[in-house]
Amino acid sequence: MEIRIAGIVPESFVDGEGIRFAIFFQGCLRNCFGCHNPATHDLDGGKILDTEEIILSVKKNPLLSGITLTGGEPLLQISPALELASGAKSLGLNVWCYTGFKFEEIPADAEELLQNIDVLVDGEYIDELRDLELQFRGSKNQRIIDVKKTLSAGKIFLKSLE
Repeated sequence: MEIRIAGIVPESFVDGEGIRFAIFFQGCLRNCFGCHNPATHDLDGGKILDTEEIILSVKKNPLLSGITLTGGEPLLQISPALELASGAKSLGLNVWCYTGFKFEEIPADAEELLQNIDVLVDGEYIDELRDLELQFRGSKNQRIIDVKKTLSAGKIFLKSLE
């Protein structure tokens, strides 16, 4: 399946816990002031890759803890995001996803994708709430959500970081 991406970082240590394969989705409608990835905003920018090629690259690195779907906005490309997430899960990897949507605002058609995400960092970046001391997020409004617990309980559970 085709996906429009801004780029890939094959071994990231800042986009979630452990060694991660970070996929930067191309396209975002929010244009948050102070965004650290403004080049990812153009919906027609970036390059087209195949999700199977990306999963094959992931599979080649036995040191990975998981993949991270980031951007841009991964939820603008739900089907390719699902392909990547389910592919990673089939390899025994965990999946983190960054989105500008609040968990409560995630579109209904992303339900299957959510089932394949372990950790969701939600909420748009707000420059006035920027805090360099935060782990894995840029502004204080953003939450690191344990998706499995949240879906099971029907209320938000934040992930405890070690």
